[in-house]
Amino acid sequence: MRTSKTHILFLVIFSLMTSLCFSQSKKQLELEERRNELRNEIKQINELLFKDKNKKKSQTTLIEDLNYRVSVRKNLILVTNQQANLLTREINDNQNKITELRDELATLKDNYAKMIVKSYKSKSEQSRVMFLLSSTNFKQAYKRIQYLNQYANYQKEQGEAIKIKTAELQEINTDLLRQKADKQKLIEENRVAQRELEKELGQQRELMAAINKNLSNYTAQIRAKQREAEKIDREIEKIIREAIAASNKKAGKATTASSGFALTPEAKALAKDFVSNKGKLLWPVEKGVVKVRYGKQPHPVVKNVTIQSNGVRIATEKNADVRAIFNGEVMRIITSKNGNPTVLIQHGNYITAYSNMAKIYVKKGDKVSTKETIGQVFTNPSSGETILNFSIFKETKTVNPAEWIYRM
Repeated sequence: MRTSKTHILFLVIFSLMTSLCFSQSKKQLELEERRNELRNEIKQINELLFKDKNKKKSQTTLIEDLNYRVSVRKNLILVTNQQANLLTREINDNQNKITELRDELATLKDNYAKMIVKSYKSKSEQSRVMFLLSSTNFKQAYKRIQYLNQYANYQKEQGEAIKIKTAELQEINTDLLRQKADKQKLIEENRVAQRELEKELGQQRELMAAINKNLSNYTAQIRAKQREAEKIDREIEKIIREAIAASNKKAGKATTASSGFALTPEAKALAKDFVSNKGKLLWPVEKGVVKVRYGKQPHPVVKNVTIQSNGVRIATEKNADVRAIFNGEVMRIITSKNGNPTVLIQHGNYITAYSNMAKIYVKKGDKVSTKETIGQVFTNPSSGETILNFSIFKETKTVNPAEWIYRM
């Protein structure tokens, strides 16, 4: 009974330790994946925003780009620190395991040595025969034969246990050396990242000092851009409302304030496919980084100015092609006096908007397929920026593109 309880306790402790090791390894993999994502993002930022040092940028554009890179680098340092701390815990765990295994191995070897000595003293066949012949009856002789067999098996098991414990100890030692090397590599990488961050923070302070001298002018420019963006958003909403009214009229339904699209069976199927691909949808440009995310937020440069972003601003390379993120139909192409064209593509009761276009290759009513090129992004000659403004609407309400586009 005692042996059974000990066995159960050992299994419980073993399963808990295995579970803890697995969760730590899983966490380590998650952190490594996140660190690689951040490193790739910095690489993309450098390629798309800082590659051409001869390109003249406005001070606000420069500080926006720098702020963006600083925020990503800070995240990289944070994740790398988390990884190093987790490795420290795993190293400590392995060192404790090594100590325990060494103690267990020493006990096993000591017991095995004693057993071998005892076995050697009584190893002669004559001793074994005399041990059996001295039995008082057949039953006792049979039990003694069983004992001799069990003793031999036990010797073998102890020898195997020593081999297993030795191999386990060697494996943990190897793992420990790898973990220490990985931790040292992370520490070195973080030192480099910290030096880069300090350099960027210095540049940031210099640029902000220059911007603060003309803060009122920059604030006025930001608010003018915000008004232009709001004007485009209102125009898109108006077009969608008109399309909803037209779909209901065609279906013989009355349009109310809460009406949505009266969808055909084909349009319903398309909308269902669009929703089923949530989180897996294609990026509208092949290479890009999100400079401004969805929602209400402080301006990246002038923090006391709040901006409302109903989509995302994606920085990309010059002459970048714009791609339809899913199958659909071109609903409308919007042109404005002060801004660049916007293409609206309908996917059932969802609409995707691609703004700040330089060239457009589609027209109203065209059927487009996933990844089909619909135009090119405009590059601002004064700032040198190539920015695509991208939004997703469900009926007339905007949704967060980061929840729909793969790894945005």
